[in-house]
Amino acid sequence: MTTYKTAESVCAGHPDKLCDLIADSVLDACLRKDRNARVACEVLATKGRIVVAGEITCAAKVNIPRLVGNVLRYIGYDPRRFKARSYIHQQSGDIAAGVNKALEVREGGEGVLNALGAGDQGTMCGYATDETRELLPLPLLLAHQVVRNVDTARRHGTIRGILPDGKAQVTIEYRDGRPSRVKTVVVSVQHDENKSQEALRWEIISKALFPAFEIFPFDKDTEILVNPSGRFVEGGPAADTGLTGRKLMVDTYGGLAPHGGGAFSGKDATKVDRSGAYMARYIAKNIVWAGLARECLVSVSYAIGKAAPVAFEVNTLGTGAVDDETLRAAALEVFDLRPAAIIQQFNLREPVFAETAAYGHFAGFTRPWERLDQGMNLREAVKRIADRENQG
Repeated sequence: MTTYKTAESVCAGHPDKLCDLIADSVLDACLRKDRNARVACEVLATKGRIVVAGEITCAAKVNIPRLVGNVLRYIGYDPRRFKARSYIHQQSGDIAAGVNKALEVREGGEGVLNALGAGDQGTMCGYATDETRELLPLPLLLAHQVVRNVDTARRHGTIRGILPDGKAQVTIEYRDGRPSRVKTVVVSVQHDENKSQEALRWEIISKALFPAFEIFPFDKDTEILVNPSGRFVEGGPAADTGLTGRKLMVDTYGGLAPHGGGAFSGKDATKVDRSGAYMARYIAKNIVWAGLARECLVSVSYAIGKAAPVAFEVNTLGTGAVDDETLRAAALEVFDLRPAAIIQQFNLREPVFAETAAYGHFAGFTRPWERLDQGMNLREAVKRIADRENQG
């Protein structure tokens, strides 16, 4: 059977991604001053204006207008063309009380890892598939690499006359559930007024697409569309208002797996929207890497102010080497899903979040939640569970 899967990614200068980067840069700046800072920060970018708003509790002040200017300059925008305004107040005392002293402790429980309550409610999802080395869907991985290459070419000047805004989309043809060929590639890149479309197309194909598709080359029948709308001179926040959290599918799995909870950027790790989703990905990735499934979807649900999750599920979508209930039990033996434990395991008090704002939160192997280090523990847990069932 032939099917098609499509995913997109966007350049770091896309208005929504610009907002994500500013929000995560605010978070990192707070964590540099106070490792226990609480941050829930939203950003809006429009023509000539950047608005930063939210709840921040931090031991020292952060110069937000200066930070915004630095991010704009880094991305490739002229900060002199923007006015930054911030509207910040402290985290709600009611929310802080539930996070600082979890329900388990309020009911007489003990232990450091029980002390921190989840900063919000919701269901967070994690996903992995064995169709790529990174255990991510192939269309998403390729789309990320295309926009990364475009951004690198702009910064290094290997493609002249392109500007910060842009996006890419990749459609892969699947046969019997496995990637077969590249059907369509779409790239839209902002450019100078005097940049010819012919020159732009040739440079994008040769300097962004060919390197990106080395792992899975396109063929003579692949449809390649570069700036299919034609002229793309007016871009960035001047043409399209940006907002934090509007590129959730780019951040996660390209729409090819569920995304639960809220957005990531601008939130410290007490917000399980972020930390819970990182843990769910970590579990799914290690299950697939361990050879216990070809594909895995993990979901974990929290109640605000409570440390332990209220629900946890593993779904291998019919690809598991053992049944899903066994994998669920094994995962609960191996992984600690309480927010304090996740923060400790992934070192999420450190200012590491700005680097996640573009090209996906689950790319590469260097981030702690992307490590492949629990395969043996999972296999041993599965064996223990099977032994107990046989003895029973």
